[in-house]
Amino acid sequence: MDKAPKFRLETFFDFFLLFLGLVISIISWGYGFGSLGQPGPGLYPFFVGAAIAIFSVFLLISELRSATSKPVLDKERAKTLILMTATFCLWILAMPVLGYVPVTLVATFSFCKVMKLEGWRKPLAVSGGTALFIYLLFDYWLYIDLPRGILG
Repeated sequence: MDKAPKFRLETFFDFFLLFLGLVISIISWGYGFGSLGQPGPGLYPFFVGAAIAIFSVFLLISELRSATSKPVLDKERAKTLILMTATFCLWILAMPVLGYVPVTLVATFSFCKVMKLEGWRKPLAVSGGTALFIYLLFDYWLYIDLPRGILG
């Protein structure tokens, strides 16, 4: 078995995450942490950046130790990833035009079908429940205006 280190796209991405986590932590350090009673603007981003950096180190170690060199995504998983990414992009583009709640309903239904949730009732129930929950949470309880669009 060849023990030479493998350098794949995943390894590059793990190094990128490590770099990103360190940059977030360093920049947020300058914002100040504040105190426990009155946290500053740098407290949360610092710990998020540190967590990203720490977890990426664990990913790097486990990836460099693994013996397999097969790709992470096969054709079916790559298709799922592409469809999910396309749905996210269309959701973001359609939201200001058509409205947050109806587009969220359609996008969630699409996510359910891409992830192969069986039948039609379950995806409709999940997407309807998600759209209703988001509408109630933001519009009624938090009083945050969602994009209305032409569909409301």
